[in-house]
Amino acid sequence: MKNWNFKLKKRPKEVIEELTSELNSIGGFSFNNKNTNTFNFRKRILYPWYYAFQNWTVVNGELVENSVENITEVKISFKQHFLIILIIITHLILGFGLILGLFLATKNEPLNYILGGLVIAFGIIIWITATRKFKNDSEKYKVLITKTFGI
Repeated sequence: MKNWNFKLKKRPKEVIEELTSELNSIGGFSFNNKNTNTFNFRKRILYPWYYAFQNWTVVNGELVENSVENITEVKISFKQHFLIILIIITHLILGFGLILGLFLATKNEPLNYILGGLVIAFGIIIWITATRKFKNDSEKYKVLITKTFGI
């Protein structure tokens, strides 16, 4: 999870309206405004097979109003979608379990170990890819938010 904080000379309601209008003009985003001080958004997927390509990063935001200085502090956190983390952990556990199970149950056939090693390698590749995509998506969202608010 990455955190990002900045201050704006606007009220929380204006901040949410501006962000909502920008995301609606772009299209393809799912924006949730739980109350006047919190929001989250992510890319919306149109088809289930797009899930592996688009919907990996969730942006959570909190708005803290300072009525004395008429400033709103924006606290944004970026995190990976929980299903991506679940996919990575499942592949790693499945691979280690497969190797351990085959080690205890078979006559040490190399093909079985290769299969388990491939499952683990696939999990590690997904992990590396997810980390890179998370960094890239976080930077893209930062640029989008920066352009929206003119920071």
